[in-house]
Amino acid sequence: MDALFDARPRVIALGGPTATGKTALSLYLAAKFQGEILSADSMQLYRQLDIGTAKATPAERAAVPHHLLDILPPDTPFSVADYTALAGQTIAEITARGALPFVVGGTGLYITSLLSGVRFTPEKGDTALRATLEERAAAGQGPQLYAELMQIDPAYAETVPPHNLPRVIRALELYGSTGQTMSEQRRQSIPPQPPYRALCLCLACRDRQRLYDRIDARVDKMMVEGLLQEAEWVWQNRRQFRTAAQAIGYKELFPYFAGEKPLEDCVQTLKQASRNYAKRQLTWFRHQGDAVWLDADAPGLNQQAEQLVQEFINR
Repeated sequence: MDALFDARPRVIALGGPTATGKTALSLYLAAKFQGEILSADSMQLYRQLDIGTAKATPAERAAVPHHLLDILPPDTPFSVADYTALAGQTIAEITARGALPFVVGGTGLYITSLLSGVRFTPEKGDTALRATLEERAAAGQGPQLYAELMQIDPAYAETVPPHNLPRVIRALELYGSTGQTMSEQRRQSIPPQPPYRALCLCLACRDRQRLYDRIDARVDKMMVEGLLQEAEWVWQNRRQFRTAAQAIGYKELFPYFAGEKPLEDCVQTLKQASRNYAKRQLTWFRHQGDAVWLDADAPGLNQQAEQLVQEFINR
């Protein structure tokens, strides 16, 4: 389609692994281009989960309008289909105000599904099969379920954290009830033309060790800011807050509250889990063929990104 007659909204997406500075860069760019920020983080949706999810601070939110933060109580399920519907509505509202939407976060599935316009159709599902899978998960068979998914649909399994049992179960249920893998369903649900004119910027560190150092420093900072108290609240409510109780940043500290491990060991486990998550995020975003990668440590990062956004707007 000729860009002159392309009425699709413009969207800037900013993704990449944890601790690469996405929040800081998004604040800079949004201020420069009359932007508003939509979170693309599956945990920042939940109220009272602030430190462990690295939400923008009240001061940062006051500087630039933010959306899709603190919209749900921690015991509420929320799917990628829910996200794309709500984010799409929010983008339309931002665009109508004459502002530029910035979709920012590390949940690659949210960003990819939104930008590609994945169509989510209601699934009947197999309640008996789902119940069986959930019983197995409750009995501690999560690793076996993940191994089965890896066998059936390795491409999708690589994008799913092994601890994210709801997504593992949904994929196994889909295959068991229809014979179709989640990867196949996703390919068939993507429209020929995306709903947005999008520029996807991804942050990474050229030196992997530098990324790990950033992650370790972030965890130390979170501990100083009160992560332990926030994690203890999640632990006390772990039966109701099932999603939060499986999130990186909280569950690694549970053995300390249970008196099973010293705090120092749990913090080290959290750092390692965060590094592993960053690897999975890198894998996901590297499959985004149209993403523009930027060095998170580059001295002129803000200016480089600003130039890319300006060129995108001018096209």
